[in-house]
Amino acid sequence: MSPSSNMREYEIYQGEMEKEDRFSYSAKHQKKSKKLKGFVALKTLDFKNSSFKPNNVDLFFTAVSAVTVSSMSTIEMEVFSNSQLIVLMLLMFIGGEVFVSMIGLHFKKLKHKFMTNDFGCNQDNIELGFELNDLKDIPSKSFDQNDLMNRAIRSLGYVILCYILIVHFIGYILVYIYITIIPSARTILINKGLNRHTFSLFITVSTFANCGYVPTNENMVIFKKNSGFLLILVPQILLGNTLYPVVLRFLLLILEKITKRVELGYILKNSKEMGYGYLLSTVRTIHLFMTVFGLILVQLVVFCILEWHNMDAMDGLSSYEKTVGSFFQVVNARYAGEAVFDLSKISPAILVGFIGLMYLPPLTTYSPVQDKENRQTREQKKSFVEYILFSQLTYLFIFTILICMSERRKMDADPINFSVLNIAFEVFSAYGNVGLSTCYSCQRQINSVGHCKEAWYGFAGRWSKNGKYLLILVMFVGRLKNFNKNGGRFWNLS
Repeated sequence: MSPSSNMREYEIYQGEMEKEDRFSYSAKHQKKSKKLKGFVALKTLDFKNSSFKPNNVDLFFTAVSAVTVSSMSTIEMEVFSNSQLIVLMLLMFIGGEVFVSMIGLHFKKLKHKFMTNDFGCNQDNIELGFELNDLKDIPSKSFDQNDLMNRAIRSLGYVILCYILIVHFIGYILVYIYITIIPSARTILINKGLNRHTFSLFITVSTFANCGYVPTNENMVIFKKNSGFLLILVPQILLGNTLYPVVLRFLLLILEKITKRVELGYILKNSKEMGYGYLLSTVRTIHLFMTVFGLILVQLVVFCILEWHNMDAMDGLSSYEKTVGSFFQVVNARYAGEAVFDLSKISPAILVGFIGLMYLPPLTTYSPVQDKENRQTREQKKSFVEYILFSQLTYLFIFTILICMSERRKMDADPINFSVLNIAFEVFSAYGNVGLSTCYSCQRQINSVGHCKEAWYGFAGRWSKNGKYLLILVMFVGRLKNFNKNGGRFWNLS
């Protein structure tokens, strides 16, 4: 290859890197902009009670919690007006994992198109003085391959978009029909002053995004007798996160069989080359499916054994309602964060188990036999930052210690509510973008100090401003944890 061609390739590579940096900066800037716009919108719009004026920290906390799909709450949900609920719904939608991954795929499509336009044999190259003879050493198959890759990325984007729209539409219809038909559910909304359409769409978006916000103060506890409603939401939770890669591959298989489109077959055979994190190999997809339901089954058995006769949590429920409620709660434990029981009344053993589950990434699989994709390792250049990074678990311990230091006075005065377990539970919930909380109870105070009012929001709502700021950082770290997957691997613990 001539020096001029080498220089040309270097210039193209440099341009590609600059464009990728611009994409990265643009994505980060858009995330910050969305949080600020959400905060401004919530502050500008009127609350249900015009006299209610929360502080800026709590409003910003809520906006961050919605867009990071964490559903950590420091304000009661029923104070928000219908317009504010729509703002929160939009924040949850654009922060949902499936939607964010689709945007990432769009950037990948632009990047690939940029590369093929520069390296491919097209009219622009001819106009710049390149002769076809200069490209005779490049196989013609590469051009077909580039075109096929572009079509494959575009088709995958369309499939994901249709997936999002169809799941939301079906979920909204099912929730609305249930609320309309079942008098007890309809009465709850009437008493709460909630619009039926807004509630149905809000709960669908929140559940699919695995955010966990519910427009009622009591979250899903008020619906614990509505087993049908809980069963409608369970598939939406799984389709929006842990089972999304499984269903996506199944849909691609079905569509490829029906349409016989070459690009769909290419996607299935070249899942790794597609560069889409949720497109797994066949073997790993099967392992993921078994892992998800295996963890749910184990949780369900343990939860029922320990909590079946818990009168504080299960009081007034039939055996069927206990089973469905327990199933709903354990499915929510990993990411969705909707609570059908008061977690402060659940045994500590269960809470510790939930902490472990909230820490697990969504694509965690138990793979007794490694597939070809997992066995392949590649040596990559390691930056200085990679050598000094801690593991994700280490950061969680650091944040837990800092928050304990921030709340040390409250821990001394109110040791049951402000226990290390409750604080750690809140930190892991924020990191996992789950939103489960043990909440705060005035009845658990040992030394009653002043007037204490029960409130329907998360435990973090009772923290100091410094504690809330630290938890905001935890939510950010949790939402961006994919950028630190290999952190701490250079620490030798032997």
